[in-house]
Amino acid sequence: MADQERSFEEKRPYDEEIANGPAEYMEETSAEIAAPIRLDRGRARDYDRAEEGGKGMGFAALALSILSLFVMPILFGAAGIVLGFIARRRGSEGLGNWAIGLGAISIIVGMFIVPFF
Repeated sequence: MADQERSFEEKRPYDEEIANGPAEYMEETSAEIAAPIRLDRGRARDYDRAEEGGKGMGFAALALSILSLFVMPILFGAAGIVLGFIARRRGSEGLGNWAIGLGAISIIVGMFIVPFF
């Protein structure tokens, strides 16, 4: 009978907030704490092998860039720049940067300075 005696007009203070407020549901949520998973499960990267492939590509790019200083600067310079970017991606950043720089200098010299001589 106690339930029947209570009026439906009576509201608890939080009922109005729930009905009219931003939270319409009385749910409890939580986040689990877990160690982050690795995306490359079981696949160990071989860093030495990646560097070796980059070194060969870097020396080839540097050779093309140096050759472009003397013969066909636009063709060999562009090839040296492209191979320099590939060498940088494969892990040989120093050789790749030198090849890109020398190739760019060779193209600039070949296009703007050499025609005047």
